[in-house]
Amino acid sequence: MKKHALLNAPLSHVIATMGHTDQLVVGDAGLPIPAAPERIDLAVSQGVPRFMDVVRAITEEMQIERVIMAREFTEVSPALHAELLAHLQHIAEIQNKAIIFDYVSHEEFKLATHTSKAVVRTGECTPYANVIFVSGVVF
Repeated sequence: MKKHALLNAPLSHVIATMGHTDQLVVGDAGLPIPAAPERIDLAVSQGVPRFMDVVRAITEEMQIERVIMAREFTEVSPALHAELLAHLQHIAEIQNKAIIFDYVSHEEFKLATHTSKAVVRTGECTPYANVIFVSGVVF
């Protein structure tokens, strides 16, 4: 049995096969998921699992170089956005590498999901609770 925090087999596989600059999306329950990326649907019910619970599990396993978010996230859901930023700043300290933050319109964000390796759907129902993690390298 896997010992680390991330027990979901499809999600663990996606992270293990990611290369530098590959993208992984973590989205709320309403984010449209394009046909091309792998769909990893973790949503059970409204709020289960929470966006931040999934983010924490992923960032335990994945080297993050950059994140992409919609500008609307900061305006419409500032508390969750602040929680995400604080967590990612902590991750940057742990990995001893800065994380770059890019903000785009929600429409641009949805277009960017088309080139991601996978989209992880959570049960989060907070508006614009979506992030694209861009994979870094550990060396």
